[in-house]
Amino acid sequence: MSAVRKRHRVVIVGGGSAGITVAARLRRAGEDDVAVIEPAEVHYYQPLWTLVGGGRAPVGRSARPEAAVMPAGVSWVKDRATEIDPDAQTVATAASGRIGYDYLVVCPGLALDWDRLPGASETLGHGGVSSNYSVDLAPRTWDFIRRTRQGTAVFTMPSGPIKCAGAPQKIAYLAADWWRREGVLGDIRLVLVLPTPAMFGVPEFSTVLEGVADRYGIEVLLQHEVTEIDPDRREVVVSDRSAGQDRKFTIGYDFAHLVPPQSAPGWIKSGPLADPDSAWGYVDIDKETMRHRRHPNIFSLGDAGSSPNSKTGAAIRKQAPVVVGNLRAVMAGREPTMRYDGYASCPLTTARNRMLLAEFDYTMKPRPTFPVIDTQKERYDMWLVKRYGLPFLYWNLMLRGLA
Repeated sequence: MSAVRKRHRVVIVGGGSAGITVAARLRRAGEDDVAVIEPAEVHYYQPLWTLVGGGRAPVGRSARPEAAVMPAGVSWVKDRATEIDPDAQTVATAASGRIGYDYLVVCPGLALDWDRLPGASETLGHGGVSSNYSVDLAPRTWDFIRRTRQGTAVFTMPSGPIKCAGAPQKIAYLAADWWRREGVLGDIRLVLVLPTPAMFGVPEFSTVLEGVADRYGIEVLLQHEVTEIDPDRREVVVSDRSAGQDRKFTIGYDFAHLVPPQSAPGWIKSGPLADPDSAWGYVDIDKETMRHRRHPNIFSLGDAGSSPNSKTGAAIRKQAPVVVGNLRAVMAGREPTMRYDGYASCPLTTARNRMLLAEFDYTMKPRPTFPVIDTQKERYDMWLVKRYGLPFLYWNLMLRGLA
């Protein structure tokens, strides 16, 4: 085992939304020995990629240099974490040796498991196949949507938790509204393939989305999943899992928007922090305190944590103060007292200038932030929040530890 290169009071694995937000909050709370392990030179606001794919935002607006968002006074280890040893209290990195810690926050995000969707990797970005889950591919989505004037468009969602579970539907509605405005919607068959038993996990919002899909004439296949792509035949293989079935059939496509299966990074899945009961290898934490169940000096939040909330930036915004508050309590020798209630929100873009804001918590009941505004309706003002308000909140407040 290599020697410890350096030790820090707090080490944060991951410099994405969760890692930067927690680092900023810790610095504002007076913690002066915080390190962030993050290899990327560019930081992305990923929720904008749906709008990029739908032709409603430029891709450049989603990116800023990682150095620009790294909080002042934080030690940035520009490297990739490869292993965590909770007994030795170290994080191994690809090139920088082992980093020691007294306390650890784990938030490396999710891995896109394209290899679990046979045929996808060979055709992404070509032949009318794209995905908004990549900064390089989101502009290609818009290119393919504009070129499609007839035929069949297929929109997919994998089984298992994913980043922003509404994203597979949002691009379908953005595309449908574009084709409607272009006068070609009637010439295109739209198929939305969902593995879930309903359009959305909260019934109140699911009912609205059923109406949206019906308005655009979208065929919705519930409890179905695209499990393979045949780029040569330009077909997707669909597995029907409704009513205990497991039959397969194919749908030809002219345009296909794919969403990959997702899980914790491989080194997390195979490591000592993973939830032994999770098929996706998430970090095993208490869903309310965000503290690791077996290692009391470790916390986790964001997409790689095992808390059963919707994996959204809004969830991270509510988790971060809980993690920081409870971490500082543990650092002071006290037990965690702050609780995360599972809050998440999903801004569901239902047209090119309308949005439905789905807010809910662990109860899976609507939990509106603005009680005087009916966010269960498609609204233009909510669209403005999605396009301009939320990015402003993200860059200027959330990443600075102010919201």
